[in-house]
Amino acid sequence: MATTKAELLQGTLDLLILKTLAAGAMHGYSIAQRIQQRSDDVLVVEEGSLYPCLYRMEEKGWISAEWGKSENNRRAKFYALTRSGRKQLEEETAIWERVHRAITLVLQAA
Repeated sequence: MATTKAELLQGTLDLLILKTLAAGAMHGYSIAQRIQQRSDDVLVVEEGSLYPCLYRMEEKGWISAEWGKSENNRRAKFYALTRSGRKQLEEETAIWERVHRAITLVLQAA
């Protein structure tokens, strides 16, 4: 069976990154891999979308970043959720749940 890659709704990438970082700090490539793995390879986050989003979220104070060594001993920037980011994750999750319910209602309509 062929799989198709899904386009993310505006703002959904923020939620996915925040949720991924709730498990602990990680570098950009690991964030993208985790999202792809958790979505059964349906959601693929390209570098051109990921890094601008990470930089924007860092500017907003939702995540912090510091340099460290990756699993393969390369220099990488590790991102971590801040207190403000945890609050944003709660807000984004509540919004997503409302949107999901609304879409489900429309899809189930006779």
